[in-house]
Amino acid sequence: MPEMESVDLETDLSLFKYDDLEQLPDEYRGLDEQERTERIERALATLGDDVVVLGHNYQRREVVEHADFVGDSYELSTRAAEADADHVVFCGVTFMAESADVITDDDQQVILPSMEASCPMAGMAEALQVDAAWAELTDAAGDDDVVPVTYMNSYADLKAFCAEQGGLVCTSSNAHRAFEWAFERGDTVLFLPDKHLGENTAHRLGLEDSIVEWDPWDPDGADAEAAAAADVVLWDGYCQVHERFREHHVADLREERPDANVVVHPECRREVVEAADVVGSTSTICETVAAADPGETWAIGTEIHLANHLQRWHPEVEVLPLCGDACMDCNAMRQIDPNYLTWVLEELVAGTPTNVVEVPPREADLADLAVERMLEL
Repeated sequence: MPEMESVDLETDLSLFKYDDLEQLPDEYRGLDEQERTERIERALATLGDDVVVLGHNYQRREVVEHADFVGDSYELSTRAAEADADHVVFCGVTFMAESADVITDDDQQVILPSMEASCPMAGMAEALQVDAAWAELTDAAGDDDVVPVTYMNSYADLKAFCAEQGGLVCTSSNAHRAFEWAFERGDTVLFLPDKHLGENTAHRLGLEDSIVEWDPWDPDGADAEAAAAADVVLWDGYCQVHERFREHHVADLREERPDANVVVHPECRREVVEAADVVGSTSTICETVAAADPGETWAIGTEIHLANHLQRWHPEVEVLPLCGDACMDCNAMRQIDPNYLTWVLEELVAGTPTNVVEVPPREADLADLAVERMLEL
């Protein structure tokens, strides 16, 4: 396994880290909704308190209706840690299952139903890749200190890297406080992996005039000297769902529905955030709709399944996907279909846990340190 240069840590590219996870057996591929619902409910009844099922906000209805808790990634990880269940079935993506494994007890086992549920944005900042860029950036910085801050939407090895280099983890809700924490300890913040959240946070703190983007994919696009002189270095990563939103989606909506309000996620482009009425995490989006008066209309600038959930949960409010028919689901989240959930639950009933996600001990300890620093903000 490759070793990182600046941190005493062995890791690998995410593509190879979980190549031991299994694919859905053929006998589960043809289940219809009624059959799998009955089998899921039967398995859950058999397992009882031995299992907790977590459903991310972006999962489809047929998954979240079986979840004990529905929420965003870090919220769900804390729910897992608070549960007494021996098994945590995380209906989300790989980095979320890793985060749950990091903060849960050693005797709790985290299961990811599908091996293919891998977040593209997390994969845009591989720890090995960041490690190589770090050497170039810190060399150019000289006596100035660079502090890495990684979004929760990253792999455990990148969280561990940030902890070892004096940095921390943040969520979309506390990114501004993480930046402030970092500036108390250094001169430049390297923010990973979401450039849009990083840019929006820099604007919030009045740092928009000292931003440099680091493009690891372009040999001529990463200017170490310019980056080291900036206040904020944004890694060139993004969420493929939130980047689809454009300013014209907001403008078109306001023309067609002048009575509508717009709430968007801070992973959206800067111009979309500026055009919205409210900006916030998935929890903030849920709270905004829940607090709306009956008859209000809210257009949601995030993954379409959450917009659909909110319409079901709050029928007194009109909930619209911001980009209409152009809005699509998250390709990674889509991999967790109810047939996969049926399979892993029945494997638990049979005493053969499948697709267990386990972060190596030292990596987990460092990643946990990065999270602990965030919790102290």
